[in-house]
Amino acid sequence: MMMQRMDAIAWLLDSDPAIRWQVLRDLTDAEPAVVAAERARTVREGVGAMLVGRQGGDGAWHQDAEPAWVPTLCTMRALRVIGVDPADPTVGVAIERLASGFRWHESLGGKPFFDGETEPCINGGALALGGYFGRPSAELARRLVGEQLADGGWNCKAPPSTRSSFHSTICVLEGLFEHERAIGATAEISDARQRGEAYLLDRGLFRRRSTGDVAHPSFLALHVPTRYQYDVLRALEYFRAAGAAPDERMTDAVRAVVGKRSADGRWSVDASAGDGDVLGEVVGEPSPWITLRALRVLRWFGLR
Repeated sequence: MMMQRMDAIAWLLDSDPAIRWQVLRDLTDAEPAVVAAERARTVREGVGAMLVGRQGGDGAWHQDAEPAWVPTLCTMRALRVIGVDPADPTVGVAIERLASGFRWHESLGGKPFFDGETEPCINGGALALGGYFGRPSAELARRLVGEQLADGGWNCKAPPSTRSSFHSTICVLEGLFEHERAIGATAEISDARQRGEAYLLDRGLFRRRSTGDVAHPSFLALHVPTRYQYDVLRALEYFRAAGAAPDERMTDAVRAVVGKRSADGRWSVDASAGDGDVLGEVVGEPSPWITLRALRVLRWFGLR
């Protein structure tokens, strides 16, 4: 297993700067200066440079046959996954162009990008991006906290639904975490996050609370990239990034991730949201992004 891990890390290091800098930081404990130098390359080379370069003059990203908000939100989420440095001048220009030029459709409220629209799953993403890129929206955070359901999670179909959705819940949790990381912890948001985390943990990250059955087969599939889609690796990555301690209620989810590792120590893409070309991933093929995320989750959980 250790040899498999070493081979997988070597494979990841022979990859895009967006992958390499995170491998250096999270899997090899490289010196901060080395990590920072590699991270700086992400907006000048490879997928990061390609994505930033696709931005339109109006601040949005455009793609045939889709409303502008879809490729815009998906590209911004990809830039957060890549970990481009918000302090980089090139990134700063792109964010300013987006903040000043983009508006959600009037049917969705007509607000600027970082103020969100109407659905918790989309707004969780907008809140996460605002926190990460230095545009936190207190109004959007308050709105999401106010939309939390009695069982601790969120649902884009509430009302009338009174039951939470795994999909909406993980999106909002990621948003609240990035918002707190940007502005500092608050009692209101911390409480909302704890209740949302309990919603997932009490269900073992993928089970129905009532029966213990798998809530949906797609929760055990590994997606790249994700739009609103939930899966166990995404949930584990949230808890790891948020600084949570490993919890025994995560054990079955971790086992599910381990069970998808191939004999060569890598993981493949099970499913895509339909825009896999954003990160250059292909369903069924070994995935640098999933392999990176899985290895650092296992490391955090005390497995190698």
